[in-house]
Amino acid sequence: MELSSSERIVGGLWGSVVGDALGVPVEFSDRKERKRDPVTDMRGYGTHHQPPGTWSDDSSLILCTVESLLDGFIPYHMGQLFIRWYQEGHWTPWGKVFDVGGTTRSAIRRLSTCFEPEQAGDVDEGSNGNGSLMRILPVGLHFATLPPKNLIDNAHRASSLTHRHPRSQMACGFYCLMVAALLKGLTPLDAYAHAAQTASTVYWERPFSTERSHFKRLFSSKVHSLRESAIGSDGYVVHTLEAAIWCLLNSSSFREAVLKAVNLGEDTDTTGCVTGGLAGIYYGFSSIPEEWINGLAQREKIQALLDDFVNEIIKKSEGV
Repeated sequence: MELSSSERIVGGLWGSVVGDALGVPVEFSDRKERKRDPVTDMRGYGTHHQPPGTWSDDSSLILCTVESLLDGFIPYHMGQLFIRWYQEGHWTPWGKVFDVGGTTRSAIRRLSTCFEPEQAGDVDEGSNGNGSLMRILPVGLHFATLPPKNLIDNAHRASSLTHRHPRSQMACGFYCLMVAALLKGLTPLDAYAHAAQTASTVYWERPFSTERSHFKRLFSSKVHSLRESAIGSDGYVVHTLEAAIWCLLNSSSFREAVLKAVNLGEDTDTTGCVTGGLAGIYYGFSSIPEEWINGLAQREKIQALLDDFVNEIIKKSEGV
């Protein structure tokens, strides 16, 4: 699909926020409920009692990441913006935080007590929620032109601010490989195959080699062939990554992909967000329903930030 890089970058970022906002009102609902009452458009209130167009901590931390990358990748700066979000409501839709994962909360508290930023994330196996995967998209976009190993290393470093376990780092690395491939114009299936092959080649050394079994289905390049009943949609990072890829590869439009993701139920905002990032890159900004974007909280403020981000990437690519 012939689209400009800026169309894909902006599409991915807006796609994430839209997918997040679609999922917020029905978060924690089960799949059976979503079958009975599927999400087909923006809703309000529901789980978190927020008005339509409200996005969650997923988008807040994406936007903090975007802002931090305007000055280059400085983990300390990124961590300080996460703290501002948690303590002051920076990059929240209505000026206050209404939802935050436990692992992210703990890491941000450590970030605020002078920890080395890349040592703040938890490393225990129980800390493999999707809290770093949900915000990693801007890192993938910013470093998409680097060699795969360098791209992955940056994904790992950014993940480590809140989620330092190798499994979470690998999920972020895999996602960023897909982001880079989609930016080049590869089809979703080819982008997935490329990411699977590259990740399978890269992740042979410890500590990542011991985690390979958890990515067996993804490395097979066949996760899209699974039945919906085999796809998890809870907050576990591997399930979220699998679900996003499954939704993308089993859809033929942005709208279909994000609605499919949200209607899997459970962690609806994050599954929608992570799927929306991939679908937005592939189908482009113009594929996102205009009414969904116009209905988002802080739309103009987000637009200004994303314009700055795209301009920064273009300048970097041109060597300015």
